[in-house]
Amino acid sequence: MTSTGELPGPCALCGGTDGVRDSAGWVCAVCGWRFGDAPDFGIPHARVEVVYYLRYHERIKIGTSGNPKQRLAAIWHEEVLAFERGGRALEQARHREFAALREGGEWFTAAPELLAHIEDIRDGDPWHAYARWVADTYR
Repeated sequence: MTSTGELPGPCALCGGTDGVRDSAGWVCAVCGWRFGDAPDFGIPHARVEVVYYLRYHERIKIGTSGNPKQRLAAIWHEEVLAFERGGRALEQARHREFAALREGGEWFTAAPELLAHIEDIRDGDPWHAYARWVADTYR
């Protein structure tokens, strides 16, 4: 039987507090990390590259980073719309795909086709998706 609720303490990997409990114990509902397991941060894990979609007024920035928390802290924006797992090649493909909407640099008009793409790739809270991808690198 499975139940949901608050973890006995914050997730050691992502800090999430929501959990899922089954016969094997608690698992973080955000990143899927088993509660009580300690990630070995001393072991290098794969870099998780993401293409990010940020909204500022009626414009959307499409960029990429291997450290989105640090990168997005340096960019003026109102909302993180989505992350898409991938690096520079995917970012450049998205820039070509939405080239007709480009306003300058990596900023694009928030047109219906771009918003539809973001909705298609969005998997709940973008930071939760990123946490799951990071957790996967430790497994």
